[in-house]
Amino acid sequence: MLRKFERRASLDEGDRQALLDLPHRVQTVEPASYILREGDRPDRACLILSGFAYRHKVTVDGSRQIVSVHVPGDFVDLEGALLNVADHNVQALTRCELAFVPRDALRALILTHPRVAMAMWIDTLIDSSIFREWVVNVGRRDARSRIAHLLCEFARRMEVAGLADEYRYELPMTQEQIADCTGLTPVHVNRVLKTLDREGLIRRDRRFVAIPDWGALRQVAGFSEIYLHLDQVQRDIARPS
Repeated sequence: MLRKFERRASLDEGDRQALLDLPHRVQTVEPASYILREGDRPDRACLILSGFAYRHKVTVDGSRQIVSVHVPGDFVDLEGALLNVADHNVQALTRCELAFVPRDALRALILTHPRVAMAMWIDTLIDSSIFREWVVNVGRRDARSRIAHLLCEFARRMEVAGLADEYRYELPMTQEQIADCTGLTPVHVNRVLKTLDREGLIRRDRRFVAIPDWGALRQVAGFSEIYLHLDQVQRDIARPS
């Protein structure tokens, strides 16, 4: 978390210590466990220490749409520090170690450390940017491009999180979950993954994905990492007098 926020804003030693001193409770949850349910009134926010989680919405007929996937270092529900009611669900994708931070402690931190507040604000803005790209992915790209785009995004995010090695990373998702990310059926996802593999654009080894030709997969996906804002650092926040 600290490394991530330091990429978002120029923190001083007091900011860093305040983040490290946040009260928290560490808990391990199993895959598919609910971390947050739609309609909950959260009194805490959740930081992923290890593992992966996802946010999703469920329609009246029971269909699920996964709207984001989160990696270690992510606050999966930072907006819970300000919003009173959860409007989506959060579930563990894998076994996760989580740190739960009281809502009041986060609010106090935001009010007393403006650079930390800016880092958190930028983090939520980048989440919004990723949401916009996912809307475009589901709404306007064909099936091959949708899945290629998802694989490209994960490659870059995993690399930044230190979880990828030269475009090889673990993809901790079933084909059903990939389908729920991309608005496809599991059968269609299976067919597209086989096609990408046959074309030499990806290599699969159980739950691991390798991208032997990054440029070619990017072209298929129409992928530009601008929306991830990987180089976003805000340095000009004045301290209150």
